[in-house]
Amino acid sequence: MSGAPTAEESTADGAERRSRADYTGGVYGSMLAASVVIGVGTLGSLPRVELVALLLMTGAVFWLAHVHAQLFGARLAQGTVNGRAVLQVCREEWPILEAAVPPAVAVAISPLLPLDMPGTLWLALSVAVAGQVGWSLAAAARAGASGKQMAVSAAVNLLLGLLIVVLKIILKE
Repeated sequence: MSGAPTAEESTADGAERRSRADYTGGVYGSMLAASVVIGVGTLGSLPRVELVALLLMTGAVFWLAHVHAQLFGARLAQGTVNGRAVLQVCREEWPILEAAVPPAVAVAISPLLPLDMPGTLWLALSVAVAGQVGWSLAAAARAGASGKQMAVSAAVNLLLGLLIVVLKIILKE
């Protein structure tokens, strides 16, 4: 008997890993986007196009960092890394980058509302916090959480988001 997992066990392990990882990266990415908005808000006025680019580039850099960490941290220790593994990890970590898109879109459309830059920052922050809560609910649901567990997950993520809002108020409105 070899210690290698059967195809069925490998498939089950992959499905379990995806159910844990798919949307949790979105929670992280939303918090990251909210933090970018807070950081930009302390700098004063910034052109919207630069903020959109900063949100998307930061999401992309962190996505790549997580892909790298997964591939050359955990996976390399288990064996060689092939193209299939690279694509799988890229997909698993994609929500980190995906979570930056709604706040970036909010910034991009803010002139249509019309919002000044402080209003734009508040809109982007609100969208990021809402995304954080939404991603946490999606992750909990995908993991098969009960209604109570989903409510706790949403509440914890809302509190974390509100902590970011408090930091914005403290640092500079």
